[in-house]
Amino acid sequence: MDIITISIILTASLLALLSAGVWVALTLMAVGLLGMTLMGLGSSGLIFATTTWGTSSSWALTALPLFIWMGEILFKTKLSKALFEGLTPWLGRIPGQLLHVNILSCGVFAAVSGSSAATAATIGKMTLPELKKRGYSESMAIGTLAGSGTLGLLIPPSIILIVYGVAAEVSISRLFIAGAVPGLLLVTLFMAYTILWSMVYAKGGNKEAQTYSLVEKIKSIKELLPVVGLIIFVLGSIYTGLTTPTEAAAFGVVGALFLAYVTGALSTDSFKESLMGAVRTSCMISLILAGAAFLTISMGFLGIPRALATAIGELQLSPYMLLVYLTLLFVVLGCFLDGISVVVLTTSIVLPMVQQAGIDLLWFGIYIVLVVEMSQITPPVGFNLFVVQSLTGKNILYVAKAALPFFLLILLAVVLITIFPSIVTGLPMIMIS
Repeated sequence: MDIITISIILTASLLALLSAGVWVALTLMAVGLLGMTLMGLGSSGLIFATTTWGTSSSWALTALPLFIWMGEILFKTKLSKALFEGLTPWLGRIPGQLLHVNILSCGVFAAVSGSSAATAATIGKMTLPELKKRGYSESMAIGTLAGSGTLGLLIPPSIILIVYGVAAEVSISRLFIAGAVPGLLLVTLFMAYTILWSMVYAKGGNKEAQTYSLVEKIKSIKELLPVVGLIIFVLGSIYTGLTTPTEAAAFGVVGALFLAYVTGALSTDSFKESLMGAVRTSCMISLILAGAAFLTISMGFLGIPRALATAIGELQLSPYMLLVYLTLLFVVLGCFLDGISVVVLTTSIVLPMVQQAGIDLLWFGIYIVLVVEMSQITPPVGFNLFVVQSLTGKNILYVAKAALPFFLLILLAVVLITIFPSIVTGLPMIMIS
């Protein structure tokens, strides 16, 4: 059976299982097993066992449940409410008001976690209930969360940038510096769209602006200090080299528990609820990661990613057309695989093409991350979509529709860094010369 026929069968099977309401993780595992069967591999059980264990036992994943638990503690102890009350005077006159909290919080937390899933899950736990309670548009609240959650892939420390740096032999420190300005660009684009949306539509955060005095704004800072102080503490421990992200996540949990205790919000019930909430969310994400890892291995054995990349290489395209085709390739692959898998499976074929076309590998690293960010909010297997779906209980298509404007904004960012590559390369050249 040729690779095109196998690809069609696997895609049809994936869509059919998802449409039937089968759990995402089980769907990914089933399609991976089908791929193994189609190629006549008899040791699929052993491969499944070793793959899932290797994925679940990764030290880097330890930070994920810890950051999620930190978010649960802040949510269950109502510290998130204080965050909103503290930000209200500062954002009250900006169209969109507290919708910007999703964007700004994701931007800040992305720098803490380095994970798109952890960012969306943690911030969503805090912001979505508060936004719903305050009467903001549910669609816009979900869209800003799903879109801004992808910032975890770009803003350092980023796991995917580390993977790319190793594969492409590019300085990881230069990649981290290069990701700063594009990250700020995305935050700016997201906030600008939210402002425009709120000015056009009368509801969903475009409420009558309130005037706050300077004294009131200064007083509101005390509401921000606990949560912001915790984030600064976690960030500072990472950037000063005192801790790894995983160790910082552990300190974040301890810090959140301490804040909850000091404020009198910590009880046996709230502790149990936060812990069980973190367990449920972490198990869901881990199971999907295990399924994605098995599907990745299956597709690797079948040679589908390599075949797609090779087909593009044989077209002898100009640099700009090459980027167009690669964008389509990465978005399509990202619909079915996690971002790290996309990078790992394609770099060996793609990088020689990129070098031959005269494209800067530093710039290309940021480009890959932006395109993978797009794929994280693209059905049928956009990872952030499922994280947000688990938080809201909404249909996956509803979440995808809400996230569509932010998909287009990330695409705009890709266009901007293509036209103006100095957005990516300028800061590393200044700081490291």
